[in-house]
Amino acid sequence: MQVKIVNVSNNELPAYKTKNSAGLDLRASLEEFVILKPFQRKLISTGLFIELPQGYEAQIRPRSGLALKQGVTVLNTPGTIDSDYRGEIGIILINLSNENFQINNGDRICQMIIAPYQQVDLVQVDVINNTERGAGGFGHTGKN
Repeated sequence: MQVKIVNVSNNELPAYKTKNSAGLDLRASLEEFVILKPFQRKLISTGLFIELPQGYEAQIRPRSGLALKQGVTVLNTPGTIDSDYRGEIGIILINLSNENFQINNGDRICQMIIAPYQQVDLVQVDVINNTERGAGGFGHTGKN
């Protein structure tokens, strides 16, 4: 499948890092570096605009290494880019560490996954079928 992309940044196009990678690495598009203070969030530009086919979305997800090593993650995860959105892809990053974090132009800041979706018709009813699990949630199935 091909996805049209406009790149107004001076960075390379998003790319899969390995043959079996699910996510495309997106990079910050900045005129000058940005400092994220502890517990601060900012919208970071990518300089990218995409045209997704109908029935597909782009999911924005954190980079695991950035989250583990720096405490920096994507705030609304996964973020969704709808197939009819044509604006610039912006990434909401948050610094959950106790130290300032510097973002430079070209830094890989998140991953983008292209995935199919299906819209449904909701049907209002008075009762839904029960299951063995029922309403049990949040740890209901045990620690193992």
